[in-house]
Amino acid sequence: MITFILFCFAIISPAQNQEIQNHTFQEKQIVENNIYKLFPTKNFWTFIKLDTRNGRMWQVHFTIEKKGISGELVLNSMPLVEIGNEINGRFTLYPTENMYNFLLLDQIDGHVYQAQWSMDEKNRGVMLIY
Repeated sequence: MITFILFCFAIISPAQNQEIQNHTFQEKQIVENNIYKLFPTKNFWTFIKLDTRNGRMWQVHFTIEKKGISGELVLNSMPLVEIGNEINGRFTLYPTENMYNFLLLDQIDGHVYQAQWSMDEKNRGVMLIY
């Protein structure tokens, strides 16, 4: 009887392990396929939406008031890399102590950009630092 029970566990265990590995692989694929990410700012109502393939960004606002304004404002509409060099996850944002500024890092070539958001169009944009 004990031999039979051990035999059953030996058959079931690899099947469960394979199922766990498949689930982990699927989660990894979803994460790697993310094109857009939202980054919070220190302003409760404002996020930065980043296209992680090419560095394009938008300032996203939301409100819970009926008369409030929700929507997106462009920080930079031009890709920072050529179309053939776009890779999911290439760019990421890092907050700074200044609530209006982030550092945008190209994780492949190391270029760093200053990304500044603002409600005033002349005070928002992206500038190459290095």
